[in-house]
Amino acid sequence: MTTSFTVGDVTIHRIIESEAPIFDPLTFFPDLTQAQLDENRGWMEQTNALDAATGKVNLCIQSYLVKTPHHTILIDSCVGNDKDRPARPFWHRMTSDRWMRNLAAAGVGIDDIDFVMCTHLHVDHVGWNTVLRDGRWVPTFPKARYVFAKGEYDHWVGENAKSPIAPMIDSVLPIVEAGRADLVANDFALDDLVRLESTPGHTPDHVAVRLGRRDASAVVTGDLIHSPLQARYPEVSMFADFDRKQSAVTRRRFLEGCCESGTLMCTAHFPSPSVGRLARWGEGFRLNSATP
Repeated sequence: MTTSFTVGDVTIHRIIESEAPIFDPLTFFPDLTQAQLDENRGWMEQTNALDAATGKVNLCIQSYLVKTPHHTILIDSCVGNDKDRPARPFWHRMTSDRWMRNLAAAGVGIDDIDFVMCTHLHVDHVGWNTVLRDGRWVPTFPKARYVFAKGEYDHWVGENAKSPIAPMIDSVLPIVEAGRADLVANDFALDDLVRLESTPGHTPDHVAVRLGRRDASAVVTGDLIHSPLQARYPEVSMFADFDRKQSAVTRRRFLEGCCESGTLMCTAHFPSPSVGRLARWGEGFRLNSATP
């Protein structure tokens, strides 16, 4: 299975934590009709977007490790171990070594990460920000700066003040308390090869991460899109989107741009191989798998 890609001066590694059928498609996509599901079931099962045995949406939970001539960067940090997630039994108090093993297989240790960049602050994108040590949550990557979009952070701090949000408490606020967080604008540029792009909808200040230069570029999508079905139908949003209408508008605009530019698209949750380039498919798109 291909897990490494090169675009210009940038090398991108998939760091997979898990891949499994998790959600019922009509629950996961409230805007999806039974007729649409039935019409697309064949190709979705063939590409593993839909699990044939259970009928559930297959989701890959993964990070992207990015190596540039200047920095080693981790984009999103999955679910993590030891986190209390009782509402999601498949993520509750995980004790897997798979993610750390895959990080090591990419030739990187926790001391090698310069920056951790989170596309947004949901449970499955912040977990490995911290590890449990002597009863305390501490930054996993001791030398890294953690980059959060300020609008995203401010939103969830406000929500956490109303009612405790576990991922904020165990995976985000300890980073801030440790003095490791950089709260940035949603168009922040780390350097000439790494920059944020505002992609709101799934969360209020969700960002994608653009990599490389115009003639050789890639983008890590975060959760502006979850499944190949949403490439086929960009107007189909998922249940956890903060604003489903805005999410659909963002997704359509984003996919149009990626298709026109030939940008390498690195998705957060598409089934393996998760990375490819868009082609038009009727009024929507399909992601054609990329080769290294």
